Amino acid sequence: MPGRPVDMVLLLGLAFPLLLLGLALVMQRVEQGLTADPTADLETFLATARPDEIEAYVSQGLGPALDRYWRRRRRRARRLTRRPDPA
Repeated sequence: MPGRPVDMVLLLGLAFPLLLLGLALVMQRVEQGLTADPTADLETFLATARPDEIEAYVSQGLGPALDRYWRRRRRRARRLTRRPDPA
């Protein structure tokens, strides 16, 4: 006879803790994103940015200024990796 109350209680008794564990794992992942230090990028940026990048930060905000900063860093890294080895 399907659907006996004992079967349903057993199923809920096993599924409920697993659902709680899954929810706790999801909430932990969400919390890690919320507690990340947002000033770490800003500190690095302000320590190594050029005056025109600082001006972009003041006039346009952090997003565009960081874009310019990371673009410059990528160009510099590409130039450094292209140099031939003096052999």
